[in-house]
Amino acid sequence: MDGLKMQHLISDMDINWTSVIAATVCATGSLYLFLKWRNYQKIQKKILNARRRRDKSLQQAEQAVQQFKMQNPGFESSSIVSLSLPELTGKLKDGSLRPDAVLYAFMEKALEVNKNLNCSTEILMESVAQLEDINTQKKGLLYGVPISIKDNVAYEGHDTSCGVVSKLDEPAFADSVVVTVLKKQGAIPFIKTNIPQGLLNYDCSNPIYGQTLNPCNLQKTSGGSSGGEGALIGGGGSILGLGTDIGGSIRIPASFCGICGFKPTTMRLSVRGISSCVKGQKSVLSSLGPLGRDVESLALCMRALLCQDMFSLDPTVPPIPFNQEVYESSEPLRIGYYENDGYLQPSPSMARAFRETKDLLERAGHTLVPFQPLRLYHALHELTIRGILGDGGRTLFSHLQAGPVDPCLRAQTNILSIPGFIKKLISVVLKPFYPRLSANLDASLGVGSVAELWRQHAKIEEYIQEVIAEWRRLNVDVLLCPMLGPAYNFRYCGSLNSALSYTILYNLLNFPAGAVTVSTVTEEDEAQLRHYKGVHGDVWDKLFIKAVKGGVGLPVAVQCVSLPWQDEMCLRFMREVEQLTAKSKLTKKP
Repeated sequence: MDGLKMQHLISDMDINWTSVIAATVCATGSLYLFLKWRNYQKIQKKILNARRRRDKSLQQAEQAVQQFKMQNPGFESSSIVSLSLPELTGKLKDGSLRPDAVLYAFMEKALEVNKNLNCSTEILMESVAQLEDINTQKKGLLYGVPISIKDNVAYEGHDTSCGVVSKLDEPAFADSVVVTVLKKQGAIPFIKTNIPQGLLNYDCSNPIYGQTLNPCNLQKTSGGSSGGEGALIGGGGSILGLGTDIGGSIRIPASFCGICGFKPTTMRLSVRGISSCVKGQKSVLSSLGPLGRDVESLALCMRALLCQDMFSLDPTVPPIPFNQEVYESSEPLRIGYYENDGYLQPSPSMARAFRETKDLLERAGHTLVPFQPLRLYHALHELTIRGILGDGGRTLFSHLQAGPVDPCLRAQTNILSIPGFIKKLISVVLKPFYPRLSANLDASLGVGSVAELWRQHAKIEEYIQEVIAEWRRLNVDVLLCPMLGPAYNFRYCGSLNSALSYTILYNLLNFPAGAVTVSTVTEEDEAQLRHYKGVHGDVWDKLFIKAVKGGVGLPVAVQCVSLPWQDEMCLRFMREVEQLTAKSKLTKKP
């Protein structure tokens, strides 16, 4: 072959290879777009299926209620749903109320509340079938009581979605331990409630079921992550519910919605069958607990759950029955207190509600002792945030990436999506100007190795012992502090993790803690927001003012805390606060 022919052949080959490469790139691009489109279609199908299941259950519930009303012409639900839990259980026990009438009364009210607040993910129509055998549970402490449960609490045959697409179409194969025990105690779980996407947020919105609204003001969030529970109970659609709490997720909705919520010591109640997007994270532990209209409801729920059935079904739960004697004690208490934790200046209404409660306790004969959280800056950044996001947030982010991201989470996902080395660089640049933001960003990098994780766990244990030692030195029984509030305007929760300092500290410490509503925001509280400076005067302090603005009339709570495994002491203290507040309001009436 001569040189000229060879040159032509090579040239022809060059043209062919260019065409092949171009075709391959084009095909690859088309395949990528096709796969992305297919994935989008799958995601949308999953979301639509979940919404259809919810809508179908709502329709079935409406039909069931109407049928019951036709069969019982004199049925009136308002007189039932207005009862307190002790009154309701009493009437169910003596037979003056039937379990079916009670279930349909709350189902009707829940449907009404859900139309206004969008707080339900599904009505559990199995509750109607449960009525057939309910008389066999007549000795149960919660016989015939309809109960709501948070979305991530497993109920056989239903999703525990955590508000993320990746967990849809994966129905629970069995009831969680707490649901099983509730049923054995005669309770009837009848509705699952809404949550924020991924659960690690204290708003209550996700791309599957949408935004839950506050029962006290439709322009405010219900709080989260047990926000569906807070809204439903606050709106009167449930008398008792179960939520989970890893940073305030029971206490914040209770505060925002004007009810009571209790976070027990972790593992006081079984968490088998409770879903999470960060399963296996051990630095800051989640706790399962009750929400209700009053403290007595919370205590009754704890008393019902802390039984031999729970201890047998989950042997990892310490077999410690509810101590009624401690709960009913009227001995004077030594109460530690602080009004400002030094990290977040409380809103005017938070501070006023705290001071009024402190004064009531002092006048009632209790001893109040100043207490200040130890090394809070270090505890929040290096122990709490770095612990929860130990993997740099990759596990949580993987669940969020599997579908559309809800607007309430955009601020969080933006941070999680930043590459580590860029986060580190931004953190260094911010440090002289915004030290809190810098420390928060650096902590979100997580830990770098297993050895570092072990060291972090050891530091947490040391910190817990340090706080307990201070508690013992002051010889206090319980602790009183402000509770985050009032309810936020929409879209601020994801940008204000800094405001969790009053609640998340007690998840890190694993101390029982509860929220008790004691007041409402006044015009004067609102006016004082104009003078709010904050502890640091940074962007977070400025955002906090915007978040709580326009809160006149909204509920305000205080927080009660006790040492680990002294859950009954915490509830006893909460009841004392509740009773003193109620008496004070009566004396103020003209």
